[in-house]
Amino acid sequence: MAKIELGGESVTTYGSLPALDEKAPHFELIKSDLSIGTLDDYKGKRVILNIFPSIDTGVCATSVRNFNKRASELKDTVILCISRDLPFAQQRFVSDEELNQVVNLSDFRDRNFGKDYGVEILDGPFEGLLSRAVVVLDEDAKVIHSQQVPKIEDEPDYLAALKTLL
Repeated sequence: MAKIELGGESVTTYGSLPALDEKAPHFELIKSDLSIGTLDDYKGKRVILNIFPSIDTGVCATSVRNFNKRASELKDTVILCISRDLPFAQQRFVSDEELNQVVNLSDFRDRNFGKDYGVEILDGPFEGLLSRAVVVLDEDAKVIHSQQVPKIEDEPDYLAALKTLL
């Protein structure tokens, strides 16, 4: 379990992020068209998992915008923006913002991603949502970077994540 901060209060996550050099856990998440998206869909590509509580909050929206902006500079890399928002809300946001470099995926249906990646919030006002975290995978789906953001209201360290792909 990880302890993180939300509005000055300590909250707990389900577990810890996958360890460096560990194979990333398999996932099945819901795409914007309600089909299933899996980790295997991105085999052979480098993957940034931008994980957050809700696209309808300022910092979460900013992280999606920032990763979208940087995505065009990355070779053979896909950025997956993952939350428990409904796919309709995720799609509305990227359409309204004209963001086309990121892929939205939702853990709203079976909620296994939050547990498998240790990011489900167990208590406090965001209970049941995902914490803010970034996990970077290489072409073999091995973890090469991870950050559990200590304060939910803070942005992730974009540069640290991106440096692992240079």
